[in-house]
Amino acid sequence: MIGYIAVFLLLLAADQGLKYWVVRNLDLYESAPLLPGVVELKYIQNTGGGWSILAEHTWLLSLLTALILIVVAVLLVRRIVRHPVGRWAGVLLLAGGLGNLVDRLRLGYVVDMFNFQFMNYPVFNIADICVVCGMVLAAVYYLFLYEKYDSKQKEAPQGEPPES
Repeated sequence: MIGYIAVFLLLLAADQGLKYWVVRNLDLYESAPLLPGVVELKYIQNTGGGWSILAEHTWLLSLLTALILIVVAVLLVRRIVRHPVGRWAGVLLLAGGLGNLVDRLRLGYVVDMFNFQFMNYPVFNIADICVVCGMVLAAVYYLFLYEKYDSKQKEAPQGEPPES
């Protein structure tokens, strides 16, 4: 459990630390090279979700994010999700969700900074990376591991028919 908490705190600190650095060192919409030709740091303020969905509805996104974080935290704390893949998915979702929720509540927008230079893609941040990776792991967990490890299906004792 300590490993999960340590990674959660590390990811949250990395997200908030990089956002702090970007705000202190770049003007709004200013760019700085990170990996030239691949990705740059570009300071953007996003009032919406991914692809600016629900832009200017920060309160709604904050409420939805808080509710999802509570559900994920309950699943982890009550050990409803027991397989490590599911637990890591939850840790990533919590770190990313909380990283962006802190911005929304504190600033009224999310600080984004990673901008791909070789393709047209929305600017994003470490929290977004955590959420996407967490969702991919959650899908892998649910599709391939949930039934075997964490499903609440009860097997009938031998000799008795299953309950209907």
